[in-house]
Amino acid sequence: MTNSLGEWDDQEDTPAGTTETTNDETDVPELFYPNVAEFVSNKLATSYRRQINVQGGTTWCPQWWKHAEAISRLESLWRAWEYLRLDGTTGMSVWWRDHADHHMNVLLSADGPFKGCNPDDGHRAKLVPLPCEEPPAGLF
Repeated sequence: MTNSLGEWDDQEDTPAGTTETTNDETDVPELFYPNVAEFVSNKLATSYRRQINVQGGTTWCPQWWKHAEAISRLESLWRAWEYLRLDGTTGMSVWWRDHADHHMNVLLSADGPFKGCNPDDGHRAKLVPLPCEEPPAGLF
């Protein structure tokens, strides 16, 4: 059975004059932090306190947004936190174990994306992209 809306016959079950709301419109929770910068400044930096020791291995860049890898990892941390904060049982434990500790260990490591940066001297763009060669034609 087809109708003016398309080939989906379950669309005719809606009584005339009523509108359906999709779950996408009603079930999307409001973000606690409006963007990744607010999350990093107001949640992550205040919760994940570490002694920065560039020579000993713990690094951080106060201009973290100048590092593509850091942006991606921190955005992932923020999105995971926004989702898992709504789980009142184990959500925060899962976030710390599976997300924060994993990504922050990489970000803060001596050989991570902030290598050469430190809070006192700021950002240093010392790292170059990984070398890549063009794959053979037709491989992908």
